[in-house]
Amino acid sequence: MRLFAFFRSLLVVQALIAAPLFAEGRSIIVLDASGSMWGQIDGRAKLEIAREALAAVLAEMPPETELGLMAYGHREKGSCSDIELVVPPAPGTAQAITDAANAMKFLGKTPLTESVRRAAAELKSTEAKATVILITDGIETCEADPCALGAELEASGVDFTAHVVGFGLTEDEGKAVACLAENTGGRYIQAKDAGSLVDALKTTVVVAEPEPEPAPEPDPAPAPAALAENVDPAAYLVAGGAELDDRIIADVIFTFTPLARAARRPWRGRGEPVGGDRPRQGQRS
Repeated sequence: MRLFAFFRSLLVVQALIAAPLFAEGRSIIVLDASGSMWGQIDGRAKLEIAREALAAVLAEMPPETELGLMAYGHREKGSCSDIELVVPPAPGTAQAITDAANAMKFLGKTPLTESVRRAAAELKSTEAKATVILITDGIETCEADPCALGAELEASGVDFTAHVVGFGLTEDEGKAVACLAENTGGRYIQAKDAGSLVDALKTTVVVAEPEPEPAPEPDPAPAPAALAENVDPAAYLVAGGAELDDRIIADVIFTFTPLARAARRPWRGRGEPVGGDRPRQGQRS
């Protein structure tokens, strides 16, 4: 039964992965458009990979999903204030976000902490669940602390979560930004190529339904009813009595009282007397 329940749960999880649900509430993607995005992975610029991954994921997004796009480093070189809400969060923005990313220049620095702060402020305008998805290929370069920001946002009492996708980051670089996600109850996902970036976006922009709880184990079989009193049955041979059933002989403890002799003769189990024939008739009391 447990093995059957396990496989049934596994099939349910596989079905959910095949048909994910999009995040509830309002979300903003914060896209790193700094100059480092011109770096290459597998012979292709990271900015090209990011554009294609965004387009692939957003193409599956239902029109009612409220999503926006914020970018940094896309207009000026060397500026820590180059942050812009390119597409405000609203339903039906998938194509607008795709078009904006495709037309975007990748020039400047990485003020990721202030960008996430501004995205969170934009989402706080309503009481709906708020989610920020940061896609970055570098660490903070504008003297800010993303870990402290994560703790600050978590303490604000707003239902806010930040997910961080580290695109091509080293392990140490990942640790420097993972705290932003961890401090807000989000996830840090390392993406090293186009395929893993698509998977990371599907995990953050597209949020799978939680795994179902395991099926409850069936109730144990009820215990046999307890006897009100202990019973010690005995069987006695009588003239003209019914033939004893073999099951009774095997399971019931009984004694025999010989009628022809006063002395009691010893008996073996299953109703066989020592040195004598097995009795043929008897009666259970």
